[in-house]
Amino acid sequence: MWIFYGYFLRFFSFGSFYSISRTAAVCIFHFYFFCAAPKTNPCEFCVLQLWYSVTDISWRNENMVEVAAALIWDGDRFMICQRPRGKARAMLWEFVGGKVEPGETKRQALIRECHEEIGVTLSVGTVFDEVSYRYPDIDIHMTLFNAEIADGTPQKLEHNDIKWIKTDEISGYDFCPADTTILAKLKHKKP
Repeated sequence: MWIFYGYFLRFFSFGSFYSISRTAAVCIFHFYFFCAAPKTNPCEFCVLQLWYSVTDISWRNENMVEVAAALIWDGDRFMICQRPRGKARAMLWEFVGGKVEPGETKRQALIRECHEEIGVTLSVGTVFDEVSYRYPDIDIHMTLFNAEIADGTPQKLEHNDIKWIKTDEISGYDFCPADTTILAKLKHKKP
């Protein structure tokens, strides 16, 4: 990888603009091949990724589906939902949420999805974690937000089941594979 950076820098170095062009070249090369390249996980240290996440704009490749999900706490328990039969990843557990539609921010999508799926109004907080995952049928980038129920009682409008579990009960449920890293982080978190 570093050899390619070197050749790339030599090609884009122009006299007195050497340091500026070198920095720009590294950023462009890094972003194109490592952060925004199709079907790759984004770089954790990329300045461009940081900017896009702060502005809450969906930025990944066209094949990547942006998903917003909620980590809803009730004391020391958090909500999980079981996917319905007949859908991809049927009967696996997940965090409530769904696809970000064109023109929506992630927070707006999450509020809409929770109203449609469990009949509640959410108060969306900070980002808990983000993960990209490639399923056989879809590539997703999921942003998990801390959230609270502002109004309503959770109902099973689209899911097979809804449960409130403690972090030490996580291993008793089969979750969607995309949630694995988030669940590992949750096991070490104290509510």
